[in-house]
Amino acid sequence: MPSRQNSERRRPAASPFRSEVAAPTPEWAVDDRVTHDKHGLGRVVRIEGDRVNVKFGSQTISVAASSPRLHPL
Repeated sequence: MPSRQNSERRRPAASPFRSEVAAPTPEWAVDDRVTHDKHGLGRVVRIEGDRVNVKFGSQTISVAASSPRLHPL
């Protein structure tokens, strides 16, 4: 009997189980204003590889550039 774990199976367009396409990762630049789901409003102060340092009020936090919790304004 064939396995039913084939992830390449076609699904109808209206299916609630249709795989979602990932949103593109925004390109960050120094002085970009951002919002974070936990820390609130902030400003990008430094970019180090795949990390973005964001100043939220009096503290600076390093966040992954691809974090789904970090949004550009």
